[in-house]
Amino acid sequence: MRIAAVVPAAGRGERLGPGGPKALRELSGVPILVHAVRAVAASRSVELVVVAAPPDGVSLVASMLADHDVPAELTVVAGGATRQESVRRAVASLPPEFTGVLVHDAARPLVPVELVDAVAAAIRAGAEAVIPALAVTDTVKQVDDGIVVATPDRAGLVAVQTPQGFSRAVLEKAHAAATDAAATDATATDDAGLVERIGVAVRTVPGSEEAFKVTRPLDLVFAEAILARRRADRIR
Repeated sequence: MRIAAVVPAAGRGERLGPGGPKALRELSGVPILVHAVRAVAASRSVELVVVAAPPDGVSLVASMLADHDVPAELTVVAGGATRQESVRRAVASLPPEFTGVLVHDAARPLVPVELVDAVAAAIRAGAEAVIPALAVTDTVKQVDDGIVVATPDRAGLVAVQTPQGFSRAVLEKAHAAATDAAATDATATDDAGLVERIGVAVRTVPGSEEAFKVTRPLDLVFAEAILARRRADRIR
């Protein structure tokens, strides 16, 4: 199985504050997107990376990635108005010989290569869909109009990360089904959610604390600290 990685990076990332698209903001002097692409490209299982850029920023993103010498076979395509559409366009652009797909959030720049390898290995071993997951440690409440209506048992809950891995055929089928059902609420916050809707089992592998999503300004502080620790470890 030949595996490609898709990195949707067309979103604005408003919660991170002013300063342009989140994926183009810098972390230790390097755009977050570059960190994310380097992270998935570091896996020997990934032969091609496709980045879905803002429709009006394809040339900018392609130039930026070239300037930072990303060590990967790389393509940049125009994303869509939603994450779902960006992933669909990126997958459609893949050459037919790529039958395995990893979908990775551009906002998770520090995912360890070991996690990318684990997801790819699960797909190669026959799983049609696989996601990294971490046990939920906080108590979770279900709220309606500011009032708590339920307290789910956290023993059965996990927090989901990326990269998420799929058989290409299954991922394309899930996106086609979501597009066909566009008149209803067919949106999902991740690709595994679309796959679940077509009845395909989604397996899990252990996630990583370092694969967190950079969403708010404090996340940038945590990310900088992790990068500083990694640099120090390399020096030792």
